[in-house]
Amino acid sequence: MEALTNFFSDLNSIVWGPVMLVLILGTGLFLMLGLRLMPLLKLGTGFKLMWDGRKSKDDEKDSGEISPFQALMTALSATVGTGNIAGVATAVFLGGPGALFWMWCTALVGMATKFSEAVLAVKFREVDEEGNHVGGPMYYIKNGLGPKWAWLGTTFAVFASIAAFGIGNTVQANSVASVLEVNFGIPLVVTGVILMALVGAVLLGGVKRIGAVAGALVPVMAIAYLIAGLVVLGINADQLPHALELVFTYAFTETAAEGGFAGAAVWMAIRFGVARGIFSNEAGLGSAPIAHAASQTKDPVRQGLVAMLGTFIDTIIICSITGLAIISSGLWTSGESGAALTSAAFAQALPGVGNYIIAVALSIFAFTTILGWALYGERSIEFLFGVKAIKPYRIVWILAVPAGAVLSLDFIWLVADTLNAMMALPNLIALVLLSPVVFKLAREYFSRNRDVKGETVSSH
Repeated sequence: MEALTNFFSDLNSIVWGPVMLVLILGTGLFLMLGLRLMPLLKLGTGFKLMWDGRKSKDDEKDSGEISPFQALMTALSATVGTGNIAGVATAVFLGGPGALFWMWCTALVGMATKFSEAVLAVKFREVDEEGNHVGGPMYYIKNGLGPKWAWLGTTFAVFASIAAFGIGNTVQANSVASVLEVNFGIPLVVTGVILMALVGAVLLGGVKRIGAVAGALVPVMAIAYLIAGLVVLGINADQLPHALELVFTYAFTETAAEGGFAGAAVWMAIRFGVARGIFSNEAGLGSAPIAHAASQTKDPVRQGLVAMLGTFIDTIIICSITGLAIISSGLWTSGESGAALTSAAFAQALPGVGNYIIAVALSIFAFTTILGWALYGERSIEFLFGVKAIKPYRIVWILAVPAGAVLSLDFIWLVADTLNAMMALPNLIALVLLSPVVFKLAREYFSRNRDVKGETVSSH
């Protein structure tokens, strides 16, 4: 077992090393430039389309299972999770305040990546034998790059179906069980069983129920967390200018050791900022396009414009709230890390309440992440073995929840984190090779929908 752990530790340091971070950032930058900064310039259009897509889909009912809004919420259900609370805190703890700056950079170029992923997911999706629209990297590799690249799609599906059990299931269940035990005294096994029942009730309803639950839960939990975070920032308002100064200063200069903080070189700020940013918003991993492929839309670019909002909401908004709350509290030098650091920052501003807010938020975030990643795992296993494999996969998925709640997950986390990075490799290769398709579809869309005031957002 020790040899296996050492193997995955070495592999993890390679796949999450400088080469991977450069690949992810480089691909995002390449796509952003190829799109001529469109994801940044058309952010407002994306928000209009998201709400327009929620209301006006009658003419597109036959083209997908869930609305564009629900597709975004399903993708967000998987990305808005422990990374937004624990991941940001870990990045700041290991890389200093400057890590938040590099998380922002990752998100800005990641918007182009997420846009491209969703465009390709809708463009090259298929309808399975149960009538569901299925797509994602494995399908746009197979249908976009042709038979000679089929092995690359299979590689992605294998990595994704296994990694999902770690990053999207057992690790999340463990986070919920731990935080509820610490704050409310609920035994781990009780949380595990209740969580299993809730997850089972949703998953047995398929993608439509996942979309409906995500569409209801994700906006509520995100808005509630944002309100709480803004209250904390309001209380720490006098420290915010200094906090922002630290973010920009330490993004390019070494962070000195202070209190329980060991100090960090600029490389550490970049490494942990980029790695935690990717872990949080998943741009480039290839997971989110699986959800967007089920959207009720006939235009790939429309869904791409909605999809890119996921990265903006997840990192630029939610992660920023967490990061600035931690830095403005001054507790980033306390020696605490992960969810405990975020909890301490909120509790300092809101004594007797803040830690419970984080406990509840983390629980709901993790629950919806389990649902979102269940869909990703299902679609990957379906690609490999057909629809007959979905039900057995769901059963194993549901049973893994209580196991994750009570077991020590250091090794599982290591394996899942490693496979998560390895998911990205086939996806990034496909994004670069299929980028001409993305650029062409984007040009055609904006040319087709342009009037004297600019592009329209009509759903017709």
